[in-house]
Amino acid sequence: MHRRILLKLSLATAIGLGGMTVASAAEPVLSVAYAGSMGALMDKALGPAIAKQAKVQYQGQGAGAFGLAHLIAAKQINPDVFVSITPGPIEVLQKAGLIDTAVPVASTQMVIAYSDKSKFAADFKAAAAGKMPWYEVLQKPGIHFGRTDPAVDPQGRNIVFTMLLAQEFYKQPGLADKILGKVENEQQIFTEPSLLSRLESGQLDATSGYLSAVISHKLPYIKLPGEINLSDPGMIEKWYSKVHFDIKLPNGKTDTLSTQPLVFYAAVLKNAPNPKAGAAFVKLMTSAEGQALFKQYGYSAPKGGDLHPAH
Repeated sequence: MHRRILLKLSLATAIGLGGMTVASAAEPVLSVAYAGSMGALMDKALGPAIAKQAKVQYQGQGAGAFGLAHLIAAKQINPDVFVSITPGPIEVLQKAGLIDTAVPVASTQMVIAYSDKSKFAADFKAAAAGKMPWYEVLQKPGIHFGRTDPAVDPQGRNIVFTMLLAQEFYKQPGLADKILGKVENEQQIFTEPSLLSRLESGQLDATSGYLSAVISHKLPYIKLPGEINLSDPGMIEKWYSKVHFDIKLPNGKTDTLSTQPLVFYAAVLKNAPNPKAGAAFVKLMTSAEGQALFKQYGYSAPKGGDLHPAH
């Protein structure tokens, strides 16, 4: 039941909380489903840019990328463009025959975001300055830490990988369990679009975060070493790939997860209602204008090559 509720929440979030914009009915619609952490960039920069450039009504739907991918595969939502973080959600739609090639459009890294309203704010600020270990602050009694659901959202998986890598890197056995509890810890899990909002309002002391989203929201954060922030594709084989964990998926099956690079990918859906506008949007994201907007909102340049369907 819990999984079904989460999946319904993903749908509700995708349709209701993703910054959907309504414009004149005379303009054709461009519907974009995107990883929820991209909300500020999509709705304040890229969406308005494509609306002006292609004379379309931009509609954005933001939620956990895996949750969105499964909703698209099930034909419950039908966007023109899907923008994911990590290859996994793209692969879901390639297997469903709904996406051919996806192109990298940006990259990011894991950070720990914190609230300046938190009673632990001084400790987090000290950790950000390298004056005390960040993982010790997160273990203080009374800390409220937030993250997203690893069953439906890549960021929810990536913070688990970050903590598993941290316990190896800092030689702190059991660190992941001490900070996160069990993988599916309901007291820490929130939908992706609401996570940073809860942090901004002071409901949470700290959260997992992508550097790109945290900068977009102008939040204070603790930068993490390359060995644990999942930003360097060159470290995947020799270091990042050492950690794995099992998770129960919404369909009831158990999957063993491995790290994937924090790269954002975009693709036009094969059943897109407006494929012409979809192609124009992907072209905008890869153009100099689009890349300048990504950079303005805290994203790094794309890494690696295109994602092609497995044959």
